[in-house]
Amino acid sequence: MEGARSAFDEVVTLRQAKKLIQCMAQEQSFLLLSPPGLGKSDIVYEAAREAGLPCRSLLGTQIAPEDVSGIPRIVGERSVFCPPRILLPEKPEPFCLFLDELPACAPDVQKAFYSLLLERRLGEHALPPGTWVVAAGNRLQDRALVRAMSSALVNRVTILQLKVDTDEWLTWAQQRGVRNEIRSFVRTIPDALMRPVPADPVPFSTPRAWALLSRALDMAEKAGVLTNETRRALAFGRLSPEDAVVFCALAEEQIGAMRPLEDYIRHPEHLPKGDSARWFVLDCIRQFVRDGLAEGFKPAVINRFLRSLSHEHQLILVTDMVETWGALGADKAMFALLKKVAT
Repeated sequence: MEGARSAFDEVVTLRQAKKLIQCMAQEQSFLLLSPPGLGKSDIVYEAAREAGLPCRSLLGTQIAPEDVSGIPRIVGERSVFCPPRILLPEKPEPFCLFLDELPACAPDVQKAFYSLLLERRLGEHALPPGTWVVAAGNRLQDRALVRAMSSALVNRVTILQLKVDTDEWLTWAQQRGVRNEIRSFVRTIPDALMRPVPADPVPFSTPRAWALLSRALDMAEKAGVLTNETRRALAFGRLSPEDAVVFCALAEEQIGAMRPLEDYIRHPEHLPKGDSARWFVLDCIRQFVRDGLAEGFKPAVINRFLRSLSHEHQLILVTDMVETWGALGADKAMFALLKKVAT
């Protein structure tokens, strides 16, 4: 019998979350949770825009309880709470209410949201029919400004744990004009799109960081100040160091857009000439082969590729992977290499 699965095992992509929001948010409230920089805010705005709804947002870290419940005024012999305009506009038309950084709210602010999240109501005032209520925030393990949420709050929302999907992001990035060299880099090293949150408050790679770096490089290039030095400064100011150093090395060697790894195997003459770029591509090919993604190649193609490389590069590729390359039919190339290094 399998053990109980963690809530963090059940995840959806941004695109899947958007579809769920669009078909249910008029009745049920959602809380999107993910590491920083994944794109939660963008997907909420995009979902609302596609549905033709204006989106109004509240930032959890910058509001007080009265910003939710409203302030009282005397009407006759009774006090009436007047909700803020952002939560209850004068026109009774549906809209998307986005509660950003909800897990970062103080406990009394979270409590003020209870009736809003469950009943779509602020005191005696109901939200316009068809209004969405969507919240977002980071998780406790993300080392962000997050408070523990009460069980009463958790029980009032549908919590969606989000994951990054490289193919989704690459499609989005192309539509948004993210620079070609960034898209090629992420396509080649998918893990670079979203690195774990570091223990120290230092830059780290996220979808948001890559998109902002692209914009920064565009502006620097337009202003005529994009040099190797400024590129390094911008990259190291946004990305995890291991990604920044490789990204800048490739850019400085001007290898252009990365080709699919299959192209380099079929046409090794397209491999970069510079040492850093060539080592990088060969390391990617080594991982490509290790992951079992090269099984569709004919032995003649594999042997021609290996024999096109220097002995040093061949040794790097086959070390600890002799059986793997042998299964691809690389026996002739490896035998020739063995004869060379043995003499």
